[in-house]
Amino acid sequence: MKKYDVVILTTKEFHNPKDTDWYIKQVLQEDEFVQKALEKKGLKVTRTYWNNPEFDFSTSKITLFRSIWDYFHRFDEFSKWLDNVNTKTKLINNPELIYWNIDKHYLNDLSEKGINIPPTIFIERGDRRSLKDLHLKTGWSKTVLKPTVSGAGRHTYKLSINNIDSHENIYRELIDNESMILQEFQINITEKGEAAFILFNGKFSHSLLKKTKPGDFRVQDDFGGTVHTYDAKPEEIKFAEEVVSICSPLPLYARVDIIRDNNNKPAVGELELIEPELWFRYHPPAADVFADALLSVIININD
Repeated sequence: MKKYDVVILTTKEFHNPKDTDWYIKQVLQEDEFVQKALEKKGLKVTRTYWNNPEFDFSTSKITLFRSIWDYFHRFDEFSKWLDNVNTKTKLINNPELIYWNIDKHYLNDLSEKGINIPPTIFIERGDRRSLKDLHLKTGWSKTVLKPTVSGAGRHTYKLSINNIDSHENIYRELIDNESMILQEFQINITEKGEAAFILFNGKFSHSLLKKTKPGDFRVQDDFGGTVHTYDAKPEEIKFAEEVVSICSPLPLYARVDIIRDNNNKPAVGELELIEPELWFRYHPPAADVFADALLSVIININD
């Protein structure tokens, strides 16, 4: 049976696709950066999709989460798979971080440790309050509603007094089955964008700026968002490193998405520890830094 040092995880859609568009090409390019950097270190590397029934994960020392961007649509299946694969291989990032970061309740943990986040309330599954009730309670005129387990803008809605009623039915359907968060809308997301800070072993590597499409509020390229080079300010780097330092254990890789809140203070939009895009194509040397970090883990396993 063939053995590997690292298996890079993707989704079935991105695994040896017959047809590619610009989006899939980006995914393949990013994974290729990682694979080539690891192979330059003399490591044996393969790539497969997370729920591949033909792959034996016990054949790989490390299972590296990369473009598994369908897990939040198949959360129950993914959770069972995660519990099983955790007994066969070392997960990167560590399972404790994955289980914590998979649910946006982690934002509350960050807030309790002094990290600035946008004003947020957590709405637990089965809550009977209406969207109008919640808005009256908070006093927020504009908000963003999204599930606590989500990604790629899934069921993310910008709300105001003008459209609350039209979203009540979908909200009721969602809250009957999963928890949600409601956040005060931060105007700078559309005016200044959202800066993404990539860190390895808690140290800053590089940063990008994500901007919304005119007329939208979501920065994901799924919704027309664009990515630009960004010169990070020292105070922002310090803030990003502080956020990651709170995590236990320290993540091997992390992406901290930072916005300027309505008081123009740095605030965490998202902390991505599972499968964040790391934009190696904008900063290729980062792939080698990433490979060095993984190599140190493998050396410790061998010892």
